Amino acid sequence: MSAFLAALRVSRRGALRAKGRSALIMVMIGLPVLVITGLLTFSATASLTPQERLTANLGAADVRIRTTETRGGLEQDFQGECCPSGAGPASTTPWTSVELAELLGPGARLLPANEGSADFRSRDERGHVGVRELDLRDPLTTGMYRLVRGRFPASAQEIAVTPAMLERGARLGAPLAVMREERPLRVVGVIEHPHQTDSSEIVALPGTLLLDRRDGHGAGWLADTAGPITWSDVQRLNAVGLLVTSRAVIEDPPAVDAMYRGSTEVNELVGIGTAAVMIVLEVVLLAGPAFAVGIRRRRRELALIAAQGGSPGHLRMIVLADGVVLGGGAAVIGLALGVGLASLSAALEAGRLIGGVGPLEIPWVSVAAVALLGAGSGIIAALVPAVQAARQDVASVLGGRRGEVRDRVGRPVLGLILLIAGMAAVVFAVRIDQAWVIAAALLAQLGLVALAPRLVKEAARLAARLPLPFRLAARDASRHRGRTASAVAAVMTAAAAVVAVGIAGNSDFAARRDAFQAAVPAGTTMIKAGGLADDQWAGLRAATERKLRGVPLIEAAEIRNTRGATLQLTPLRTSGSRLRFFGHSGGPRYLPIGDERLLTFVQGRRDPVASAALASGKAVVFDPDLVQDGQLALLASSFSAEEETVKITIPAVVARAADPQYAIAVLPVSVVRGTGLETRPGSLYIDPISYRPTPQQELELVWDLRKVAPGVGIQVEGGFQENIDPQLWLLLGAALVLVLGGTFVATGLAAADMRPDLATMSAVGAPSGTRRLVVAGQACFIAGLGVLIGAVAGSMTGVALLWSTMKDRMLGYETVLTPTSHTESFPELTTVEIPWLFLAAVVIGLPVLAALVAGAFTRTRVELTRRPT
Repeated sequence: MSAFLAALRVSRRGALRAKGRSALIMVMIGLPVLVITGLLTFSATASLTPQERLTANLGAADVRIRTTETRGGLEQDFQGECCPSGAGPASTTPWTSVELAELLGPGARLLPANEGSADFRSRDERGHVGVRELDLRDPLTTGMYRLVRGRFPASAQEIAVTPAMLERGARLGAPLAVMREERPLRVVGVIEHPHQTDSSEIVALPGTLLLDRRDGHGAGWLADTAGPITWSDVQRLNAVGLLVTSRAVIEDPPAVDAMYRGSTEVNELVGIGTAAVMIVLEVVLLAGPAFAVGIRRRRRELALIAAQGGSPGHLRMIVLADGVVLGGGAAVIGLALGVGLASLSAALEAGRLIGGVGPLEIPWVSVAAVALLGAGSGIIAALVPAVQAARQDVASVLGGRRGEVRDRVGRPVLGLILLIAGMAAVVFAVRIDQAWVIAAALLAQLGLVALAPRLVKEAARLAARLPLPFRLAARDASRHRGRTASAVAAVMTAAAAVVAVGIAGNSDFAARRDAFQAAVPAGTTMIKAGGLADDQWAGLRAATERKLRGVPLIEAAEIRNTRGATLQLTPLRTSGSRLRFFGHSGGPRYLPIGDERLLTFVQGRRDPVASAALASGKAVVFDPDLVQDGQLALLASSFSAEEETVKITIPAVVARAADPQYAIAVLPVSVVRGTGLETRPGSLYIDPISYRPTPQQELELVWDLRKVAPGVGIQVEGGFQENIDPQLWLLLGAALVLVLGGTFVATGLAAADMRPDLATMSAVGAPSGTRRLVVAGQACFIAGLGVLIGAVAGSMTGVALLWSTMKDRMLGYETVLTPTSHTESFPELTTVEIPWLFLAAVVIGLPVLAALVAGAFTRTRVELTRRPT
């Protein structure tokens, strides 16, 4: 124990002597600890538990009840969230307070708490906003909103708004027009949600905005009950179609909630473990050369200790004590700063930038684990330098000679085994989850780390024909493979990670771009109002014609079943199991149904043959893969869980569209003959050449048309948005920091080791530019070899991640379409598209930049020293 304490004192003294090197190591170890602990603390503070959200959701009430579109059985989680199971009859009449009071038992007091949305019009803006009907003066609502200015609404002519609404044109004391209410409502108060400080909301008294007159859907109540509402009471209310948030259930969650947790916990643990290993690996590979720098500069001190009786174990202990002192100190400082900064952010309510935070919460277990991980990284990083220090030749060091230790070429056999095992594991992990793919890729990466010394040696042999400065740099890198391989492995790991994510992300983007297909031309304005009677449709069309004078309107029909539910038609490929992705910017899927005028608009040209086919009752299809034996297969489905999805087949012909990416098919109105379905006018299409509204014009049009038909909606086909993904360039920035950091640390060590060589070059007349080129060659060798190997490894991982993403999407759509036994797939996702510009910036740009920076900051004045013998 006394020897270890002495080693700690020696390490502390050495750290204070070399403040620059010590600070570098502490930053490399402490910065990840600071960032991760800060993120964990801020995430825990910002992520609210159900118990922390109780006051905002329930106020002082015991229970909150929400109605649904069904009066059948539901299966909810303990927080009151679920989806209707589809059992039981639809809700056709609103619930009443009397009915609910009977269900809750004697002594229950109910307060209406409805929620929905509406369009508003202020002096400066028109838009959409969430609205709630709630009497904030009632004691049951205490804590749900904070009064910032003014007062709570006291009549049906008054409303309160959140601060975000003030930025959208609302003014305290001024009227604000809300579409659900013809008369303007006066803003009498500014309120703030305790956890959603950036939300745009309007709160009014119950009955002001008529949110409870939609067959009960969207209506709700807060209730004060005589006793707690238990989980059995919740299930009893679920049986009649009510969603329940109970204070007693949330404070003491039932064990039954475990059935809502899937097997994703294992994948999350794998992902967390993989991330921890990658962080430790990167820190060790970056900090290892910095520890080696200290050992090179302290080798005479260590040799003196050995000459006075210190054993190789004592030398190893001293170097490992460096890891304890610097790693432990960096971890403690990083933990304190991370937790402190996150706590300060919560105290200063910096969380308003992300919509608010909850009470300060420090996850001490996770934070302590990260700190221990950081401290352990420092010790692991000092292992190799400790072994090298114990092997140095004491006599050579004390005699002024270099005292080289035998440099090994790594563990090539172990590296090959790990590399092959990792590649095989990646193939199998594709079928499981992305987290397992990354874990398998990490195994292969460890194999490359073990192979790094051998790769350095072989790469140095290829540099024999390079100019003298670069040949000297490659020779020195190969001679000191211990520190060169560590830096190369660090650069390789960082490059592999960013290249993998870059290729997977870019290929996924390209696949979605190639698979995108819309049903109507880009820029088309679609006015939709499903479910209208004939007179209501005529009124809507007349209102549109008055609003858009001179703009030609193209009428399209909608398809309904015998119960009047609007259906969407999804075409099937000839295989019967694959659907082509289509839709306007990810919205609902509707195929155009209409006459020759609609066909000409969608097709983009006049086609007499196609027009004749449409007039004869045949569908005109622009994708040959959808037609088999002159027939087009369609799935007719409703958004209601109670409606059955049916398959219909209609005669069809194949035609050519001017732009096949924005045309799928046009169906004749007579398409439903003999299918048991019917068609009614349901949409108006507007050619983008005739009219292309701005977002403000679109809101104004919606505002006016909803006075005639409250359910009308406007959608503009925006086409595929080819925005440049900023994630790639953020990754490039991260790679720049890691690659340059690892390269400069290794280059600094190389410059220290090459000081006698540089002095000799200066003595024989070598200009300063030559000495700069030698150091630049070191940096270019390390960064170039690392990014080249990392790019190859990252490419394989990126393809595996892409295939795993494709698998997950296929399973996701298979789950959605299970009732129809049809699976939607993305065959285009098998295409790999390389981001060449990004890859060139990593593989070519980073090594060149490292060489330029290293050469520019190299000191050219060399102090002549005695040449070691």
